[in-house]
Amino acid sequence: MQVTRQPPVRTSLKPSNHPYLSGAWTPVHEEVDVDELEVIEGEIPDDIDGIYLRNTENPVHQPLGRHHPFDGDAMVHQVSISGGKASYRNRFIRTHCFEAEQIAGGSLWGGLMDPDGTSKRPGFGAHGGLKDTGSTDIIVHAGTAYATFYQCGEAWMLDPVTLDNLGKAPWGPLDGVSAHPKVDEATGELMFFNYSKHAPHMHYGVVDRSGKLVHYVPIPLPGPRLPHDMAITKNFSILNDMPLYWDAGLLERNIHAARIHDGVPTRFALIPRHGGPEDIRWFEASPTYVLHWTNAYEVSGPDGDEVVLEGYYQDKPMPDPLEEAGEYSHMMAYVDEHSFQSRLHRWRFNLATGETTEERLSDRIVEFGMVNPDFLMRESRYVWSTTSRPGWFLFNGYVRHDTRTGEEQVYQLPEGVYASESPIVPRKNASSSSSETVSERGREDDGYLVTFLIDENTGTSQLAILDAADIARGPIARAALPHKISSGVHTAWVEHSQLRADAEFKRSAIAA
Repeated sequence: MQVTRQPPVRTSLKPSNHPYLSGAWTPVHEEVDVDELEVIEGEIPDDIDGIYLRNTENPVHQPLGRHHPFDGDAMVHQVSISGGKASYRNRFIRTHCFEAEQIAGGSLWGGLMDPDGTSKRPGFGAHGGLKDTGSTDIIVHAGTAYATFYQCGEAWMLDPVTLDNLGKAPWGPLDGVSAHPKVDEATGELMFFNYSKHAPHMHYGVVDRSGKLVHYVPIPLPGPRLPHDMAITKNFSILNDMPLYWDAGLLERNIHAARIHDGVPTRFALIPRHGGPEDIRWFEASPTYVLHWTNAYEVSGPDGDEVVLEGYYQDKPMPDPLEEAGEYSHMMAYVDEHSFQSRLHRWRFNLATGETTEERLSDRIVEFGMVNPDFLMRESRYVWSTTSRPGWFLFNGYVRHDTRTGEEQVYQLPEGVYASESPIVPRKNASSSSSETVSERGREDDGYLVTFLIDENTGTSQLAILDAADIARGPIARAALPHKISSGVHTAWVEHSQLRADAEFKRSAIAA
């Protein structure tokens, strides 16, 4: 394992016993390149050929006030797998705020739990007082990786192969870009949304394969809202207006306190991909809050055409404080799936009647799920979710849900070992099947889960690969990372073949 270390960043962070600055959330500040990881268990399958990216909340400087796990600076960890071998590198995202704090040698902005006035400089995003970190999500569109912030900052660009920072997206609108843009590889389009405290409170946009903003329209809402994710089908984009949002009275005093608003339903906006406000169809559903969707697709049935949406319904969006956590009681509850009780759920929007029907797909508390990317925007059978350690934002296992039969397959990590969100990687030349829902590449579960593990027992981290059809076996391969990484948030997978196709498209566009 040959390790190349980058010049060190400037840090002022002190050792801490804060639950999200220690243990599996201990930040790492070194940036390295490793040409080939040492395999310590099994063999890396030679029918995997792509890149795994994971964004991380990774603070560099001592907080000005109280620290929240979503305050950290963005660090992207990457593994490139090909021919049964894997390389590794990690880089901070050099946002304007990151660079400003490197010059200052300390924090300039307060965090999510700090009162107004904590920051030393004006903030950014929908909140208006926070640092724009780009530390929530990561996707790849048209050969470029984009890191985004859940409070609507800039979309920060990286080369997915080298992790070179490429600056902010030139197409980013004034109100920013929320986390969780969606990419349709068939058309090369990227769909995104943002939200703000001023009317119309939400916008929706489309970026084409050449990186040009080709569509941007208002989505009028009754007031400021806190949407986190969106979904797409072949013809529609699905946005939401949910009853968990900032308390209006407190907001007038510049206090950003999220509250559940009793008697307010959940609303879904179905907008044609290139439609305008006049084309929106609104559907009402039971009140909840949803962080993440897993898939959406269109179906035809005896009662008319429907749009189906699947994601994680929260039974208790305003959880009770975890009193045993002391001064962190509220913060710990709001990031604990067992407190807000998220479960896999399905919504069906009937385009003929305007009615919504719902069904629970699992009683198990889960979140951060993935489907086979070949089945995005198509009727899919399997969802792979993460389980979490009660009381914590730490993934301790996986569940494979069969949404047809209700069968669930579970893999529980050993005590003290924690995982990452894990994309499904279809096996190259995957096996075929006669099922109507089989993709061109093969059976829906013929592939792998790729993840990072943090082992608090040994103080190490590994790349781990599981068989998507048989996760109960546990990792079929593990490779050692050069350092223990911090727990993180969202991930992406991109095939090397997709990157080659994107590069060829760019060359052709330039030649034309």
